[in-house]
Amino acid sequence: MSICTLIAADTLEGGIISEVNDRLAAVGCVPGAVRWLSDGKAVDIAFDGNIGSARAALSVLEDRCDIVVQGEHNRRKMLLVSDMDSTMITVECIDELADFAGIKPQIAAITERAMAGELDFTEALKARVALLAGLDENMIAQCLRERVRPMPGAEVLVRTMTGWGAHAVLVSGGFTSFTGPVAELLGFTEVHANVLKVKDGRLTGGLTGDIVDAAVKKAVLHSAAVSQGIPLEATIAVGDGANDLPMIAAAVAGDGLGIGYHPRPQLAKAANFSVRHNDLTALLFAQGVAPNEWLR
Repeated sequence: MSICTLIAADTLEGGIISEVNDRLAAVGCVPGAVRWLSDGKAVDIAFDGNIGSARAALSVLEDRCDIVVQGEHNRRKMLLVSDMDSTMITVECIDELADFAGIKPQIAAITERAMAGELDFTEALKARVALLAGLDENMIAQCLRERVRPMPGAEVLVRTMTGWGAHAVLVSGGFTSFTGPVAELLGFTEVHANVLKVKDGRLTGGLTGDIVDAAVKKAVLHSAAVSQGIPLEATIAVGDGANDLPMIAAAVAGDGLGIGYHPRPQLAKAANFSVRHNDLTALLFAQGVAPNEWLR
């Protein structure tokens, strides 16, 4: 059997389950049992049939609720690999640092184009970091304190998954100055990010070591799966921008969940589940986990 999960931002529309059943039947899928994960908000609908056909048939409903279609096997995942900025936290850290330097509009414009896939990520990152040259390194701690907040649902997601034994990896094209504290707060056990170069208490405008880009994110997904002995079908990869696309595509290719979190259009095309209406607890509903099982 396969499972279609509907997740509303508030309350599912009346009649939507019947509509889903009709759309599934129209493409040769046989609807089965209905199980509410959260009354009125999230529901599982079992069906027998082709997953790809079901996804295509139900895609027209994605403007009304979040919909994930997947096999019943290995539904509860054992590996979570996530982006940080605008995924596990609500901001882009480099943009917020730029605000302290008085150049946020210039840097934010580059960030948006890079996340949309319009610019080479590595070159765009180097260009933005160069503009931060001379910034007092104490601004990093101030930025963390004043600007960086967990995305709603982030702590519940990570703690619930690690609570059943999943391995959680934070992999970011951002900076270790932020990923370390965020990982500790949320409960990630493995972290990969870029290192800002500092001299005499100020940012130099450069980076130290290899750059964590899209290719590295994909490699981290594979290496974590191998080191933990977890098949890709038991993996979730989640992100929001073009830099996450290879990682997301790798999870999808391995029959895992490649999730776009309020994604840019390019990433949404590669994902097999996009969260557009909900917070990160949608990833728990997608795994069939009801709120009474969440670790808060």
